[in-house]
Amino acid sequence: MARLAWFSPMPPARTGVATYSRTLVERLAAEHAIDVYVDEPIATFARSSVGDSRIRSAHDFLWRHRLAPYDLTVYQLGNSSAHDFLWPYLFRFPGLSVLHDAQLHHARAAALLRERRADDYRREFVVTQPGTSPDVAELAIAGFDNYLYYHLPMTRLVVRASKVTAVHAPLSAASLRAEAPGASIETIRLGYGEPVDADRQAAASARVRATFGLSQTAILFGVFGGLTPEKRVPQVLEAFAALLPHAPLAHLILAGAPAPHYELAADIRRLGLDRHATVTGYVEDDEEFTALVAACDVAVTLRWPTAREVSGPWLQAMAAGKPTITIDLAHSADVPALDPRSWTVLHAGDTLAPPEPVRIAIDILDEAHSLRLAMRRLAGDSDLRARLGRHAFRYWQAHHSVEGLLGDYRRVIAQAIDTPTPAVSLPPHLRADGTERLATLLRPFGFDANVWGRI
Repeated sequence: MARLAWFSPMPPARTGVATYSRTLVERLAAEHAIDVYVDEPIATFARSSVGDSRIRSAHDFLWRHRLAPYDLTVYQLGNSSAHDFLWPYLFRFPGLSVLHDAQLHHARAAALLRERRADDYRREFVVTQPGTSPDVAELAIAGFDNYLYYHLPMTRLVVRASKVTAVHAPLSAASLRAEAPGASIETIRLGYGEPVDADRQAAASARVRATFGLSQTAILFGVFGGLTPEKRVPQVLEAFAALLPHAPLAHLILAGAPAPHYELAADIRRLGLDRHATVTGYVEDDEEFTALVAACDVAVTLRWPTAREVSGPWLQAMAAGKPTITIDLAHSADVPALDPRSWTVLHAGDTLAPPEPVRIAIDILDEAHSLRLAMRRLAGDSDLRARLGRHAFRYWQAHHSVEGLLGDYRRVIAQAIDTPTPAVSLPPHLRADGTERLATLLRPFGFDANVWGRI
């Protein structure tokens, strides 16, 4: 039984990684001794939410590791501020780094620049983007960031410094190998979602429709997770408004928290959708979230721009046997899909028997047109909905079940424990252990910095 230090957001943090981590820790705890390290402000709340006394503040890691060294550190790393707390440990205690996004520039730049550490950002930028002019970093420092970040992933240092790096999409793994030749990069299936049988689906459908005063025969479209422009919510609303003349009983459920920088309610009013769209707000309860997905007839899970992540709500929809509409993204090009412009299978290659499609994929360059085609066809074609749903569930069983995820984690944990720590040249601020800062603080009081640095 190995001792693992597990750095990750945990509930009640509002991120899919927190739910993912909780599931993994609960299942792996029978095989490993796991201490979960979380951000200090939520440590107490996480313990009460998860019910695990081994959830600790990240500030306690250093002395606990010194007293009883862990066999492996595991970092659940995503492109959001929920992961800021683990960066100071990742380079000093390399281990298994699981990238939930194949680009980290947004989060890392924000964490450094928020603390006025522009010079540290410049140093990391030069190392992580060796083929890019260092002057480009000045654009982010000056505030001209946004889409710039999507083109410059800032993952190279993490990948090269980690014993093993794991990602959830095979095509993302191939991309990272090209960026960091020689690094140990593995693919682990993203096991997420819960199967929902026919009786539970029927009960969820009836309850949700009754709750919102909807007809039992209404076609429900659902958008799940954070309601942001990046989830293409404005485009979904426009397409849904265009659908209503053809499917007047259709209803749109927006299950998530609206982004502060997006006036969702104003868009709904502008398009005259007040009676045709329901915004639930953030859904705290996992069972309620699953029920909302199960109640819908079609899940619309779009994202652009993308950090090359695999969508949790998309997987939950497939687990529930729902047809889904997605963007045709580079890192998911291996997932069979229908093109709504021709209703033929995308990326089928030269095979005589094209693979069974599990979703409808929208070309971002034809988004408005293709999205309207897809929504109108699915609203009126129950056979296509059923066929896509069946294939989606089978695909989920083969590639995204929790059992598959656990098997992959067992493999990469054992591999990472046996892998030597790579020798990597790091910028000075990533090597610092705090003793230099301590010496600076103590010097005015007459203490010998060298003595204190050895304690």
